Amino acid sequence: MTEPAPYILEDQYGYQLRRAVQRYQGIFARLIPEVTTMQFAALVRLDQMGALSQNHLGREASMDAATVKGVVGRLEKLGHVRRRADPADRRRLTVEITESGRDLVRRLYAPAVTAMEQGLAPLNRAEQATLMALLSRLT
Repeated sequence: MTEPAPYILEDQYGYQLRRAVQRYQGIFARLIPEVTTMQFAALVRLDQMGALSQNHLGREASMDAATVKGVVGRLEKLGHVRRRADPADRRRLTVEITESGRDLVRRLYAPAVTAMEQGLAPLNRAEQATLMALLSRLT
């Protein structure tokens, strides 16, 4: 009986993606200690799209319902967003960015670009474009 091929963790794309994400999150946290990557994503969507239902915000920022609830709760405690009942449907919560949230996220756009540039720095421009195209295809 032949031995099964060994499972090489380093050959698994999920493992390598997780390592790349951890590296990026470290760079992001060093440059932008005010918020997490998930909080930043929520603030960006609200700044660029306007008020959204909490559910819609989660979809737009690629977060599940439990995660977006926690992210919005923390941002609300920091004064960066506010939740209100939707006038059209009182069961739905609408999340909107506050002035302090808008000021913060707009101040953080430049360092966020720097974080991405530093994260992609080991790759040349063509490789960066290829990586982004491939990631888009996977998602």
